[in-house]
Amino acid sequence: MSLSLPTDPASARSLTDVLTQSLASLDGTSDWFAPARSAVVFVVDGLGRGNLTARAGHARFLVPRMTKRDSARSVFPATTASALTSLLTGVAPGRHGIVGYRVRIPGTDAAPNQLKGWETDGLDPRSWQRAEPIFAREAARGRPCFVVSKAMYAQTGFTDAIMRGATFVAADSIADRMERAVDLAARHAGALVYTYAPELDTTGHALGWESDAWTHRLEQVDDAARRFESALPADVGAVLTADHGMVDVPRHRQILLGDDDPLLEDVHIVAGEPRMLHLYANDGSAASVHDRWTQGEGERSWVLSRDDAVAAGLFGPVDADVLPRIGDVLVAARSQIAYYDDRVGDKKAQNMIGQHGSLTDAERIVPLVRLGAYA
Repeated sequence: MSLSLPTDPASARSLTDVLTQSLASLDGTSDWFAPARSAVVFVVDGLGRGNLTARAGHARFLVPRMTKRDSARSVFPATTASALTSLLTGVAPGRHGIVGYRVRIPGTDAAPNQLKGWETDGLDPRSWQRAEPIFAREAARGRPCFVVSKAMYAQTGFTDAIMRGATFVAADSIADRMERAVDLAARHAGALVYTYAPELDTTGHALGWESDAWTHRLEQVDDAARRFESALPADVGAVLTADHGMVDVPRHRQILLGDDDPLLEDVHIVAGEPRMLHLYANDGSAASVHDRWTQGEGERSWVLSRDDAVAAGLFGPVDADVLPRIGDVLVAARSQIAYYDDRVGDKKAQNMIGQHGSLTDAERIVPLVRLGAYA
């Protein structure tokens, strides 16, 4: 079975470049954005461009401000840990090493969560994430750098790994975060401000992006963005974007992998996430695992060997130390399905409806809504 992967147009913009282009706008050298005195990057977790345009009637401020070119491609896998790390370091997952939601620590049987494993599995924020955060570099040069987010993220290992160097400012609601971001950008010339809203993603996972609750959250985001732009000084540039989009996978579309499932033969560790599996094979069994999954799932998922994925550039350039973190076999859902290892005792993840991680446009294409000096 031939492998045909979706390809990004040569003109496509990458989420990896959003923060670096915002930074470049501060000295008038950005290829994307007009010059600005200060810059704000606002990330709405889980807001794909397709999700946004499908609910255009509930986003009457944001949608009219997008032209056809106002989009970017998230990284692969299209998951928060990988995408935010690329955004805030300016490099691809193959360089920074956060190559998925759950990834094996080479030489061990551990495959920790890349958002919470810093606390639960002892990941070192200063070494496991391998690239220098943009904020650390810029703050060392004297630039005012700020992160505006929920207080619960202030002291986490993930924050240290990708946002160190910035002053953390806590604010509870989406509207409060955007208000604080405006104030910081207005008061500090040359400031680089990042603010983050996880609420839409949380609702999407629990109830689906097609739910009424998700639409209500989108209306809140849209209203906060309208108020945000009305308060922006004319010389402050801002861009609203996202880390990934979302697809809904109802329970009857879940693929549950049980004890006797032939697809798990010679699979030592199942990691990644439901729409993008990292499969780590028993020694010497990678080829047979690849063949088995290709025959069984190749019609509805992209099944790649590690070498296939690296050669296709899915992770960007891959450093030698990062290579063994990538699964021997990768399974990226093409259809509206999700894979679960049903052998695990905790079944809570199977309650999720909204999903992401794979290569589809719905999961990877995100909006770039330019506001203020960037509009």
